[in-house]
Amino acid sequence: MSRVENYINDELKKHKKLCFALLDSENHGDIASVAKKVEMLGASAILVGGSSAIDQLDLDKLVLSIKSAISIPVILFPGNVTGVSPNADAILFTSLLNSEDPYFISGAQALGALLVKKYKIEPLPTGYIIIGENTTAWFIGRAKGIPFEKSNIAVMYSLAAQYLGMRFVYLEAGSGAKRNVSTEMISDVRKYFDGLLIVGGGIRDSEIAKQLVNAGADIIVIGTLLETDPDWEKKFVEIISAIRS
Repeated sequence: MSRVENYINDELKKHKKLCFALLDSENHGDIASVAKKVEMLGASAILVGGSSAIDQLDLDKLVLSIKSAISIPVILFPGNVTGVSPNADAILFTSLLNSEDPYFISGAQALGALLVKKYKIEPLPTGYIIIGENTTAWFIGRAKGIPFEKSNIAVMYSLAAQYLGMRFVYLEAGSGAKRNVSTEMISDVRKYFDGLLIVGGGIRDSEIAKQLVNAGADIIVIGTLLETDPDWEKKFVEIISAIRS
């Protein structure tokens, strides 16, 4: 483990449950200002990326802009090899385990690995599992989405991720998802997976956030709320308060 992973574990010891903010340059104007606000409101890290392609030079400028405004880690959440920036603190080095396209399981990872090594970006080995269908991540990643009610399949993929050496699992309903990952699925995965469990997609208020962390999520990711809700700052504060209470 290195600096960012140690920081995450220290934050978990301090707060028990964490919230990461996911920022997509395509959906934010002054993204550095948004990053500064979410840090002040209690986010433990900023995820930068998304499923759609982004120019690598623009990504570098974006990461530098965010880092100039905040002190918490900036972690890349790439949808492809273009999502690697030398200026980030770490990268969710994800394998989309339930993709039907080998490119998203190991191909893109092989292409990006030397860049991660060259830029000395800290990799956070992550099993990425898409739940449900009809979201951007599902479409771009050509995933065979796990039905929301099929917890046993999510358990199998999560345990496989652990046995493959991945210390993080990310259960993803997708940006703008109409429903979130169920508490039953999170609880079932938690019984078997020993690493850090991240859950994102469809988390719109503090009540949902509280249910997810009570079920066993270590980290929740908030993205669409920050982009679409004019009252997002108030709701973000409520989410932080709910998961830490």
